[in-house]
Amino acid sequence: MPDVRTHSDRVLRSLRQSGPLTRGELGELCGLSRTTLYEVVSRLVDHGLVIATVPDAGPRGRGRPAERLALNPDAGRSLGIDFGRRIVRVAATAVPHDDIGTASEPCRPDAPWPERVALARRLADTLTGGRLRLDVFNGVGVSVTDPAAGSSAPVDRRALAALIGRSFGTRVRLDGAPRSAALAETVWGAAKGRRDVLYLELSDRVGGALVSAGALHHGAHGRSGEFGHITVEPAGAPCPCGGRGCLQTVASTTAVLNAYRATADLPDLAAALCAGEPAAHAAVRRAGTYAGRVLAGLANALGPGAVVVGGELVTAAPALMESVRRELRANVVRWGSQPPLLVRRAELGDFAAALGAVFLLRRPTDTSSSKSARSAFNPAPEY
Repeated sequence: MPDVRTHSDRVLRSLRQSGPLTRGELGELCGLSRTTLYEVVSRLVDHGLVIATVPDAGPRGRGRPAERLALNPDAGRSLGIDFGRRIVRVAATAVPHDDIGTASEPCRPDAPWPERVALARRLADTLTGGRLRLDVFNGVGVSVTDPAAGSSAPVDRRALAALIGRSFGTRVRLDGAPRSAALAETVWGAAKGRRDVLYLELSDRVGGALVSAGALHHGAHGRSGEFGHITVEPAGAPCPCGGRGCLQTVASTTAVLNAYRATADLPDLAAALCAGEPAAHAAVRRAGTYAGRVLAGLANALGPGAVVVGGELVTAAPALMESVRRELRANVVRWGSQPPLLVRRAELGDFAAALGAVFLLRRPTDTSSSKSARSAFNPAPEY
């Protein structure tokens, strides 16, 4: 039986496509009973997502005009900010989640946080044509790329959230970049509609996330997803975390570029792959093989329905996915008629973490603790 969120999504979609409707018209479009429609609409009105208006009375004798329901244009708007090491990205969305604007601007790797937050504020302003009204936004979701373990002090998330809260004058939810990107991929991207997803990000930092039963998994201390520090070569290169041979040391952007040619950058690698250079293909194949083995072990332990691999390395070297898929096919255990594991390259690109940060703010329409209320919009801790 469809749950409350399914009914709510159907009502919101109908109002978006058709504009203001009477309850009778809405019920016919959605195929909902009068009782169910009343409950769903009442909940949406209480949450400020839908507004009810009564048109001016017509000519005398025609009675009171029927109440019309419409999406509230000033409700459900959220900002998502992704603080990368060298860039700040901002995304803004509004109900029903598909009115999206994005903006970005590079920043210095050593730029202090007040400067980065001020840049984010300016970018948010550009998304509204210089008329940023923070009072219509229901909060700011923030994605942060932490440094590799052991390389430097981690981000003080509470202090950062307080700084952003003062600048934007609203509530703040903050999470790590891989988790935010994973969330976005389950809402819009490669794993859309999937409730159990394993996500691996291959960039300067190798990280990941687990979406379980539609909710982000954070772990006991909020640090889950450190897949980059799973050992793949016990006698391998030292890692900033203090270990040796971690996935970070063979599958990060820096590791792959060094394995190909120390002076190369990602465009050089992409060009070399297109030209068929053996050294480039060997470096990418090695990274994909180890990444695939790590994912296979995680998949056997966690049982996801889909695996998504993203990050700048995969964007520049999509051939890496061949090795990942090969390892997963060879090493993931299948039982009986269990379908093969869905393995996909991430689809949302550079703005994935900013878009995911938007959804850190989303709550289920039904805020009860029932199983049906669990959703991919399960929020990160609020500061």
